[in-house]
Amino acid sequence: QLQASGGGLVQAGGSLRLSCAASGRTFSSYAMGWFRQAPGKEREFVAAINWNGDSTDYADSVKGRFTISRDNAKNTVYLQMNVVKPEDTAVYYCARRTTSWVDSLPGKYDSWGQGTLVTVSS
Repeated sequence: QLQASGGGLVQAGGSLRLSCAASGRTFSSYAMGWFRQAPGKEREFVAAINWNGDSTDYADSVKGRFTISRDNAKNTVYLQMNVVKPEDTAVYYCARRTTSWVDSLPGKYDSWGQGTLVTVSS
């Protein structure tokens, strides 16, 4: 089970940190990802991290502004969002793969959290 939190209203140029707490003893074995879905749009890849955190991948739209990280001792993955823009407004979902390696395709993830809403005002 995945529980995302940390969403809210933030001004453009500001920062926000999302968290995703996972249950289960095998968290450290699996890659994790963040996706987002804006109203009227398809779900899109944001960032992913491999099992031990030494490999990450980012969508071009967030590269250099967002950072994904994980704390396996706390069964938690984070998304640090800096210099946010109005186009970052979306519901953000965390997801888990059943392999150790990153991937940007939603279909490669088998467990999803409930989502947390991020709204960026201009």
